[in-house]
Amino acid sequence: MSIVLPGEHVPAQHVNLKLGPGLLQLSSGTQQAKSAPVISTRSGILNHSANKSKWWVEGNSRRYVPAPQESVIGVVTGRSGEGWRVDIGSAHPASLDGLAFEGATKRNKPNLKVGSLVYARVSLAHKDMEPELECFDAQSHKAEGFGELKDGFVFQCSLQMSRLLLDPKHFLLPLLGSRFPLEAAVGVNGKVWVSTKETKHTIAIVRCIEAVDPDGGGMNEADVKKFLSKLDI
Repeated sequence: MSIVLPGEHVPAQHVNLKLGPGLLQLSSGTQQAKSAPVISTRSGILNHSANKSKWWVEGNSRRYVPAPQESVIGVVTGRSGEGWRVDIGSAHPASLDGLAFEGATKRNKPNLKVGSLVYARVSLAHKDMEPELECFDAQSHKAEGFGELKDGFVFQCSLQMSRLLLDPKHFLLPLLGSRFPLEAAVGVNGKVWVSTKETKHTIAIVRCIEAVDPDGGGMNEADVKKFLSKLDI
């Protein structure tokens, strides 16, 4: 990891390169898209996936900036033609088409209401256009967990914490899952949905995520284990 400033060139190169928040690939008439230079658009810590196919800049931004292929949790705010408008915490509401679900047809579409929660994937994100969402995997076209989130409880955390929770190597969700059964969906827009059998388990999850959040207590694994031992779960 390294710190980058706006306008700084980033060594992001991969056959299937995907750029997240804070990065921009410059277009040039003399260069192929894959070899076009990449620059940072904001200051922060430069991160990349293990195989260096995904790159992004982690900062202390409070507002989510949509990027293609990112998973988000949104709230339906109204109808829009054959689809819905969804609040994902970005500068503009996102659009979700009625056919953007596994197996959806014109006669068989989800019946989402205002206030419904959806777990979706950003299919289109451009600074001059409203983001678009889909509720199926880009490759398999199966739901793969995307769709309406029923029951459960949704709450907010920092954007940095949401990315930490999405890291398979992060300790928190596996640790909580070893204590009691739970279902969870994490959006990179800083929203977390959890479903448990008992209210006290939901409260424990929320308190632990708040405690580990870098914007909060910043607890490590040992501290969380001590914290859990004091809770009545």
